[in-house]
Amino acid sequence: MKLKSLITAGMISASALALSSAAFAADKTVRIVGFGASSGVVGIFGQNSGAAMSAAFEKINAEGGITLADGSKAMIETEYYDDRCNAEEGISVLRRIASTDALVAIGPTCSNVAEPLFGILQAKVDDAGDTGLQFPVFTDVAIKGGLAGISEWVFRNTPSEAKMYDDLFAWIRETYPDAKTIYGGVEEDFAHSRFTWYSVMKTAAEAHGFELVGEAQWLLNDTNFSNQARGMRRAEPDVVAISAHPFTSCGMLREMARQKIQPKVLVGLTSSSSLETLSGCANEAQGIIIPTSFAPVNDEAKAAAEAVAAKGGALDLHSAAAWENAMILRDVINAAGIEGTPDTLEADRRKIRDGLAALTTAHGLLGENKRMPDGEAVKPYVFVHAQGNAWEVVHNPGS
Repeated sequence: MKLKSLITAGMISASALALSSAAFAADKTVRIVGFGASSGVVGIFGQNSGAAMSAAFEKINAEGGITLADGSKAMIETEYYDDRCNAEEGISVLRRIASTDALVAIGPTCSNVAEPLFGILQAKVDDAGDTGLQFPVFTDVAIKGGLAGISEWVFRNTPSEAKMYDDLFAWIRETYPDAKTIYGGVEEDFAHSRFTWYSVMKTAAEAHGFELVGEAQWLLNDTNFSNQARGMRRAEPDVVAISAHPFTSCGMLREMARQKIQPKVLVGLTSSSSLETLSGCANEAQGIIIPTSFAPVNDEAKAAAEAVAAKGGALDLHSAAAWENAMILRDVINAAGIEGTPDTLEADRRKIRDGLAALTTAHGLLGENKRMPDGEAVKPYVFVHAQGNAWEVVHNPGS
């Protein structure tokens, strides 16, 4: 059965990742699980994360697994739970995970799940008056700014959109000096896209001197964008910024093409720098510029992308974070001295939490990721644009 059908069923069983070898203690295993949206409108994000986790843990196991406190080796087993991008289901899923022998969870996909879910965790470590769940969560996808600060049991490996879009609009100002005005389109009912337009893109654009000449709103399940595009056409903006995920971004881009709207510059949401956008509307997306924390620009990133593709997934800025999270957890566990027994489960979870909290840097596919005291990350990034059926780097701010 293919990986995607397994994820859509709600869970990937990856116990087969525990490779049998006389060189390893095959009877010793530890569990690191993932959760997120692997079905529904945004299900492709969870499917890709599940594929990245599966590929990364397979690589780790093939290289000897992880090292326990007594020096013995253990293989990693993993599962992926589907929360369908629903907050109540996400909370239920995390409680269920915490009731198992899982040491740590990677997820979730959706910011509208992450925000309330992080609220059920203990806010401050060692607060005897806080009965919140004491379980480490290492987020790969949910990207809305500032969410890690909700709980000291939460850590995120998501890029700083505020930094990326500030640099992007500065670059646009320099590269396209005749561009003066901007029009925004936003997927209004999705926490990430709404936050990124109103608090990130719009703020950065105005800070770099672009005049806002209009805004259009739509919903995640909308399929008709004619009214929104008409308002955009009347405004005749130089720059159009679309803060939406691939599904409605493509709908809006197709309608813009139909109404012959051709801005000087087209900007997209980080989450739309994916194969889903190109498979849905490659022709209409040509030239759209998006900042992203992943592109296959070096040998390590290319090898990871190939490994994930072999599992039926695609590597983008979200699933690349799932891959990186697996590798970071390997290193944290190796250094933490966990025992990996039922009697030490709570203590082992705490050691992993403390190990993540102590990190100041971590290796990533594009270079060194900075780990911040509040559990957030600052990651290397590039600007890509759609060219043909691929994303190509148009500018590397770090070069």
